[in-house]
Amino acid sequence: MKKFVTIIILVLIAVTFVGALYYLYQKNQQDPVVYKTEQPTEETIVKKTVATGKIVPKEEVLIKPNISGIIDEIFIEAGDRVKEGDLIAKIRVIPNVSSLQSAKDAVATAKINLDNEKKIYNRQKELFNKGVISANDFDNAETTYKRAEQNYRSAQQNYEIVKTGTTSGIGAAANTLIRSTVTGMVLDVPVKTGNQVIESNNFNDGTTIATLADVNKMIFEGKVDESEVGKIKEGLPLEITVGAIENKSFDAVLDYIAPKGVEENGAIQFEIKGTLDKADTTFIRAGLSANASIILDKAENVLAIKEALLQFDEQTKEPYVEVMTGDQQFKRQDIKLGVSDGINVEVRDGIDKNAKIKVWNQLKPAPVVTQN
Repeated sequence: MKKFVTIIILVLIAVTFVGALYYLYQKNQQDPVVYKTEQPTEETIVKKTVATGKIVPKEEVLIKPNISGIIDEIFIEAGDRVKEGDLIAKIRVIPNVSSLQSAKDAVATAKINLDNEKKIYNRQKELFNKGVISANDFDNAETTYKRAEQNYRSAQQNYEIVKTGTTSGIGAAANTLIRSTVTGMVLDVPVKTGNQVIESNNFNDGTTIATLADVNKMIFEGKVDESEVGKIKEGLPLEITVGAIENKSFDAVLDYIAPKGVEENGAIQFEIKGTLDKADTTFIRAGLSANASIILDKAENVLAIKEALLQFDEQTKEPYVEVMTGDQQFKRQDIKLGVSDGINVEVRDGIDKNAKIKVWNQLKPAPVVTQN
C-alpha cells in the first residue's frame, strides 16, 4: 500500500515538472514586443483658446424723434442703405390742448398790441410830416411798430409749431421730418405707421424709430472663462468663424477685455471684443453667432513631434524621447520643447528630422469578438 502511494506521488511530481517545462517553452516561443517608430515632421503649431459670442456692429445709432406724435409715414425698411440726412419718417403732431390754447392766446395778444402800435405810428407819421415832432420821436415810434409786427409773426409761427410741429420758413429743421444722422444700413425699424412715439429729452429716452449701423465696421463680442482670461491680452490676433458662413474664417484683433467678470451659471465670465479686419468685404449679418480662436502663441514651419511620444523623468520631470540606435535598440535623448497645441509640440533642441522615435505607449489591438 505504501509503495502504491509513493508511486502516485512521484507521478504527480513528474506531471507537474513536465507541465512547467512546457509552459516555459511556450512562453519562450512568443514573439518579443516590437516597438514602432515615428519621425519628426514640419508643422505650424498654434496654441489657442476659444471664446463664444456673436458678430455685432461696432457702433449702433438709435434714431429718435425730438417731438411726440403719430408716425404718419415711414420711408425705409430693414436692410436699406441710407446716407446722412436721408428722410426716414414723418410724424403727425397731436397737439397738447393747454399748449395750443396758450399759443392761440399769445397770437391774439400780439395782434392787439400790433394794432395799437400801428395807430400810434400813423399818428406820429402825420405829426412828423407837419414838422410837429422831431425825427428821433418818429424813429422810436417806427421801431416800436416794427417790433410789434415781429412779435405777431413769431406768435403765429409758434402757434403753427404747437399745432402741427412745423411752420413755413424753417426748412430742414422741421421736427416732423425724421432724418438719418449717419451713413449706414438700417438694421431694424421697430415702429409702424400709426404708432405713437415719444420725444427724446432729459427725462425720457424716447421711442426708437430706426436702428442704423455701418456694417463695414463689425466686431466680435463674446465671453471667456476666468480660467482663460489670465492667458490673453489686448492686441492678440483672433480667428473668427461664423456658423452661418461655412469654410471661411475672419481675421480680427482683440482690443478689449472687461476688467470685471460677471457670474453666469456658477462661473465667472469676462466680456471681450475684437475688431474684424476691414479688408474682408464679406457681408456678415449683425447678431450672427460666432466663435473666436484667440491665438496665444504660434510657431510656423517648425520641427514637431506628437505629444504622445514624450516621456518625463521621474525625478526632474524633464521631457525626453527614446531614439532608435539599432534594430529594436533605443537610447534616451533629452529634448527642449516649445509651443504645443495639445497634439503636436515644437522641438527646439535634442533631435533632428531624421530621428526615429520609439512609440513607447502603443495601444494593443482590440480583441476580436466573434458572434455565435
